[in-house]
Amino acid sequence: MTPFRRTPDDITPDPPGDTARPLLTQSWLDLAFLHWAGDPADVAGLLPEGTFPDTLNGVTYVGLVAFRMHRVGWFRLPGVPYLGTFPETNVRLYSVDAHGRRGVVFRSLDASRLIPVMVARAVFRLPYFWSRMSVEHDGDTLTYTSTRRRPGPRGAHSRIVIRVGERIEEPTELEHFLTARWGMHSTFFDRSLYLPNTHPRWALHRADLLGCDEDLVRVAGLPAATGAPVSVLYSPGVPVRFGRPARPGGIPTP
Repeated sequence: MTPFRRTPDDITPDPPGDTARPLLTQSWLDLAFLHWAGDPADVAGLLPEGTFPDTLNGVTYVGLVAFRMHRVGWFRLPGVPYLGTFPETNVRLYSVDAHGRRGVVFRSLDASRLIPVMVARAVFRLPYFWSRMSVEHDGDTLTYTSTRRRPGPRGAHSRIVIRVGERIEEPTELEHFLTARWGMHSTFFDRSLYLPNTHPRWALHRADLLGCDEDLVRVAGLPAATGAPVSVLYSPGVPVRFGRPARPGGIPTP
């Protein structure tokens, strides 16, 4: 039997609500967003139970997003300066659940701090990987590098080089679709959960892709990214607040 599916929520550049009592706080800085068009049939089997590929004009997308995580913190406590600050690169898909909530699904998250990787894998069951990483600035050019250590496959890597361009005053429908995501879908002990987040509206810039050598998309179980990305964006970043997870029915967990 096909589950009931509500019309997806509207895509809004500002969060639909507030997070008065955050579960987690952090900042995402110096983000490079690379996206390739994907076939919904290729990703449907990789999403948590109860979620479906989110599409725009019949197309879904595969994202490779590199950035600096800054000062991850619990509740309203100050973020941790060392263990909570590190480069990260993730491979993500676009999802919507039966209640219309749009989100992302992470296929892999490479990070350079071992303890946060271990905690995220053991406690939250997120697919984090410990990697050797760096983010380097040279004027308006940024270089993001990542080489996986463990768990494997060892040597899975990415090297992304972008040149930051002009500020986007009026993002397109696609640019909002790819960035205005107010939650993530995940599986926790075989149960699907939705974790909402809020942050200020993105400041987005055009970006030129000067180099991209990666195999993270392929080792995440997706068709290898071929050809130029359909979208390359940069943002200086946002502070982020995560709320309490919700069950598939939309009820916050105790």
